[in-house]
Amino acid sequence: MLKVYNTLTRQKEVFEPITPHQIKMYVCGPTVYNYIHIGNARSVVAFDTIRRYFEFRGFAVTYVSNFTDVDDKMIRQAAAAGLTVPQLADKYINAFNDDTAALNVEPATLHPRATDNIPAIIDFIQTLIDKGYAYAVAGDVYYRARKFAAYGRLSDQNIDQLEQGASEHTADEETARKEDPIDFALWKNAKPGEIAWQAPWGTGRPGWHIECSVMATKYLGETIDIHAGGQDLEFPHHENEIAQSEAKTGKPFVHYWLHNGFVTIGDDDQKMSKSLGNFVTVHDLLKRVDPQVLRFFMATTQYRRPIRYSEHTLKETENNLTKLRIAFDNLSYREKDAVAGADATITTQLEQLAADFIEAMDDDFNVQNGMSVVYELAKLMNQYSTQATVQCDTITALKAAFTQWLAIFGVTFKTTALLDDEIEQLIQDRKQARADKDYAKSDAIRDQLKAEGIVLEDTAQGTRWRRS
Repeated sequence: MLKVYNTLTRQKEVFEPITPHQIKMYVCGPTVYNYIHIGNARSVVAFDTIRRYFEFRGFAVTYVSNFTDVDDKMIRQAAAAGLTVPQLADKYINAFNDDTAALNVEPATLHPRATDNIPAIIDFIQTLIDKGYAYAVAGDVYYRARKFAAYGRLSDQNIDQLEQGASEHTADEETARKEDPIDFALWKNAKPGEIAWQAPWGTGRPGWHIECSVMATKYLGETIDIHAGGQDLEFPHHENEIAQSEAKTGKPFVHYWLHNGFVTIGDDDQKMSKSLGNFVTVHDLLKRVDPQVLRFFMATTQYRRPIRYSEHTLKETENNLTKLRIAFDNLSYREKDAVAGADATITTQLEQLAADFIEAMDDDFNVQNGMSVVYELAKLMNQYSTQATVQCDTITALKAAFTQWLAIFGVTFKTTALLDDEIEQLIQDRKQARADKDYAKSDAIRDQLKAEGIVLEDTAQGTRWRRS
C-alpha cells in the first residue's frame, strides 16, 4: 500500500489518485535567470525519482513543471547582461534542459512558461477581483489574504502572527497601498523600461504566486493529485497558491503536498542558495563529475531529508556506484557460458527481494531502504556469478530486476561488448607478466588498454573489465 507524507495534514496517507491509475502532478520549476545549482537540481531529481517510481508501479503520470521567466530578479539580471528578459530566459531554459538531460531526468509532459500564459493570468486575477478576493490600487493588484479562511494551514502559520510580523517591517510605498500588510501581489505595475503587458487595471506583469495557480489549473484541472517543490516554497508561495486557486474555483486545489529537503554545505550544514552565495552550479560540476554519480548522489536520499554536499560524499557515491557496476559486469561476463534453465533457489530469493523493495519504496519513497535491497541484490549477483554453472533464465531475471530498480534512481548500465582478439591477447599477456613478476610490463598493458577505453579490475574471481 503506497503511502506519501502530505505536508497539508503533516502525516503519511494512503495514496489514492483522483482517477484510478492516473496521476496529475505539478512541480514548481526554476526562475530562469542563472544556471541551476545543486539545491535546485535536488528538487528536480527528487520528484523525477518519485515520478519514475509511480510509473514503475503502473501509474500514468501527467507531469507539469513550469518556468518562471519574468520577475524582479530576471529584470535586473537581463539589464546587467545587456539582454532582454526573453533572451535571458531562453539562455537559461536551454541550460536547464542540458543540465537535467545530463542527470537523466525525464522531460516533463509539459514545461509551460509564465509569459506564454499572460491572458489566462489576467482572466484569473479578474475573477478574484470580481469575487472580492482581490483589489486594484495604483496599477497593482493585491490578494486579500485574510478573506481566505484557511490561509496559513499548509505552513502551520497563524494569520495574526503573520500580520504582526508584516507590521513590524519598515513601512514602504507598497505597504502603504495595501489594505492589510499580509496581502500579496497578484499583478505589479510596470516601472519605466520594464517588460510589461496591458491589463484592465494597468500595464504591468504578474506576481510570482499567481503564475503557478494559473498553469497548474490550466494544464491539469481545478483539483490535482500532487503539487511538489522545495521546503522553502511552503510559505509564502504554496500557501498563496492555495488561497488563489481555491478562492477562484471553490474546490480543493491539491490532494497531496510533497516538499523536498535542502542541500546543505559546510560544517554548519548551511542551506545552499544563490542568495547566500554558497552554491555550486550543476553546469560547472558536470565538467568534473560523472553525471550519473551526481544523479545517484541526489536520488538515493529520501526526498524529505536534507543532503549534505561535499567532495567526500560525492566520492562515497562514486565508490558505491562502481560496486554496483561491477556486480552488473560480473554477471554479464558469465552470459557467454550460461546454460539453459533457471535456479529455483535464486528465483525464490529474488521474489523476496522484489517484495522488500516495493515495501520500502511504498513507504513515502524510502529510497535508503530501497537501496539496501538493491545492494542485497548486487551481493546475490556477485555470488551467483562465481558459481561453476550459471543459467540463462536466472541471469536474465537478476539483471532485469537490477536494471529496473536502478532506473528508478536514474542509473543505467549497459552490457559491454565482447573484447576483440587483440585486446583479449593483451589481457592474457598482462596476466603472464604478473605471473612473471614483470610489473612494469603489466602496468604498461593496463595503460594501453585504458587508452582503448577498457578498465581492468582484478577480483578474487579473476580479471574483469568494463568500458570507461
